[in-house]
Amino acid sequence: MNTMSESRDNAVATESKTRQVLVWDVPVRVFHWLMVLSFAGAYLTAESERWRLLHVTLGYTMAGLVAFRILWGLVGTRYARFSSFVRGPKAVMQYLRSLLGGRPEHHTGHNPAGALAILALLGLTAAVALTGWANYNELGGDWLEEVHEAFANVMLAIVGVHIAAVILSSWLHGENLVRAMINGRKAGRPEEGIRSAWRTVAALMLTAVLGFWWLQWQGAPSGGDAGNGVTVTAKAAHHGNDDD
Repeated sequence: MNTMSESRDNAVATESKTRQVLVWDVPVRVFHWLMVLSFAGAYLTAESERWRLLHVTLGYTMAGLVAFRILWGLVGTRYARFSSFVRGPKAVMQYLRSLLGGRPEHHTGHNPAGALAILALLGLTAAVALTGWANYNELGGDWLEEVHEAFANVMLAIVGVHIAAVILSSWLHGENLVRAMINGRKAGRPEEGIRSAWRTVAALMLTAVLGFWWLQWQGAPSGGDAGNGVTVTAKAAHHGNDDD
C-alpha cells in the first residue's frame, strides 16, 4: 500500500512540474503546413492539363521546402534538429513495443517511429520533385512519368499512415498533436522548452514561397489558362517552324 501511495505521489509531483512549453518553432510549423498544402494541391492537379503550371509550381515549392528543412534540421532549434529525434532500429522497436503495451514512451519532440516517417517523406518529396522536373522538361519517356506517379502514390500512402499514427498517438498520449503543430506547444517541463520561436526565419521562408508563386503567376500565359503554358509554348514553336 505504501508503495502504491508513493508511486501516486510521484506521479502527481511529476504532473505538477509539467506544463505547456514551446517545442516546435515557427519555421517548423510553417514548413509543415506549406508541405501539406503543396502536396495536396499538386496531387489533386496531377491529371489536369489546365492546371499544369499550378502542379509544377507546387512541386518546385515542395523541393525548396525540403532543402530548407534539411538545412534547418542541421542548424535549427533543439527539436527541429535531426540529431534530436533520428534514432536507430533499437529505439524504434522499443517505442513500438511501448505502444503495443499501452504505455507509450513520451518524447517531447518527435518519437523514433515518427522520425522514420519524416525521413521517408523528405526523401520521397525529393524523388517526386526530381522525376517531375525531368518529366516536365521531357528528359524521359512514359516510363519516367510512371515512376513519378509511383513515387507520388507511395508518398500519399505514407502520408495516410502518418495521419493515422498522429491520431493514435494523440489518443494514447492524451495530447492533441495537431494542435501542437499549430501553436507549437506540448506538455513538458519548463527546461524542456525552446527559448525562441524564430519568427523572422519563418517570415523569410514564407516571403520566399509567396514571391516564387508570384513570379510563376507573372510568367503564366495570358488568357486565363495558366495551366496550358507548355501547350502554348509548343504551338508557338510549331508555327515558327512553319514560317520557315
